[in-house]
Amino acid sequence: MGTDHHEPDLHGPDLHELLRSLRVWEVDLPPFDPAGAPAEPLALFTTWFAQAVAAGQPEPHTMSLATADEDGRPDVRTVMLHGADASGWSFATHAGSRKGRQLTARPYAALGFYWPAQGRQVRVRGPVTGAPSAESQADLHARSTGALAAALTGRQSEVLSSLAELRQQSQAAWDRARREPHAPVPSWTLYRLRPHEVEFFQGDAARRHVRLRYRRTEEGWAKELLWP
Repeated sequence: MGTDHHEPDLHGPDLHELLRSLRVWEVDLPPFDPAGAPAEPLALFTTWFAQAVAAGQPEPHTMSLATADEDGRPDVRTVMLHGADASGWSFATHAGSRKGRQLTARPYAALGFYWPAQGRQVRVRGPVTGAPSAESQADLHARSTGALAAALTGRQSEVLSSLAELRQQSQAAWDRARREPHAPVPSWTLYRLRPHEVEFFQGDAARRHVRLRYRRTEEGWAKELLWP
C-alpha cells in the first residue's frame, strides 16, 4: 500500500499574504459627535469604557504602557488598568521591574487602549508618580489571590534559569497568599499617570476617522480635532 508523503513547509506561512487578507472593524461602528463631548476627558473615557464592556469587548481594562529607559530608548508592554479618577490613570508593578526602573529614571509614560469591538482607541500621556506604600499595598490586597501570589513570586524581569524554578517559586507564593491574604510586598507600587494629553479616536469605515484631543492648559482642558 502506498503512503502519501507531504513535504514539510520549511518556510511557514506567508506573513505578507496573511496581512493583506485581514480586515478590520467588520462590525457596526458607533457614531461619535465631538461637539457633544464633555469638558474633561475622564467623563468621556468612563462612558467609552462602559460602552466597550457592554459591546462585549474582551479585556477592555488592558492597555499598552510605553516608557523609556535612561538612554531614551522606548519600551512597551500590556498591563492592566487599576483605576482612573481626578488624580490620574493608575497601574501597578514592582518598583524593581524593568518598567519600574524606567519610571524612576524617566517618570513620564503613555497609555494606549484599543477596543476593536467599536473601532475605538484612547491614548493618554503625562508624568507618572508612585503612590505611598500603604496605598500601594491596599491596592494589591484588594485584588485576587492570584495577583498577590504573582506579586509574592517577585523577581519580575530578572533572568529565569528554568520553568521548573518558576513553578517551585510560584507554588510557594500561592501557598503563602492563601495563608496570608494580607502578606506585604514592599516593592509593589501603585503608579498614577496624570494626563497632559488624552486623545479619543473613533474609527470610520470610509476612513474619515474622528480624533478628539484634550490638552491640559493653565485654564483647564482645551479640546481640538485632529486630521485622521
